[in-house]
Amino acid sequence: MIENRIYLDNCCFNRPFDAQTNLNVYLETQAKLFIQSEILNKRFELAWSYIMDYEIFSNPNHKNKNQISKWKNIAIIDVDETEIIISTANQIMKNNIKPKDSLHIACAIETDCKYFLTTDKKLLNKNINEITIINPINFIQLLY
Repeated sequence: MIENRIYLDNCCFNRPFDAQTNLNVYLETQAKLFIQSEILNKRFELAWSYIMDYEIFSNPNHKNKNQISKWKNIAIIDVDETEIIISTANQIMKNNIKPKDSLHIACAIETDCKYFLTTDKKLLNKNINEITIINPINFIQLLY
């Protein structure tokens, strides 16, 4: 596990495109943007995956798709599907986690991330021994 390697899921990447009228959404957006600036400043390493590519490609909003897809080039590692990832995802699904979310988490584990950042409240309540699932706000509070 690499201490400064992080994985942001699709919910996290899309947070700035959500309506910012809810205070929690606004704060998560600001935290996520700060984390992205820290990635650019090399404080954190970003991991990427084939499931991110799939979800971004599926996004009907071309502006959002283009903005998010640029982060693939900044990622330090990009993982393709493997039998290990599929097997890990199948184990994660036993925790009542959806298939795509399980694939994201399995990819984060496979790329040696310590943290899996998400704004998905259902995922934030899950405990996966191999990785810390955390909200961007709590991530900043934890490390700063």
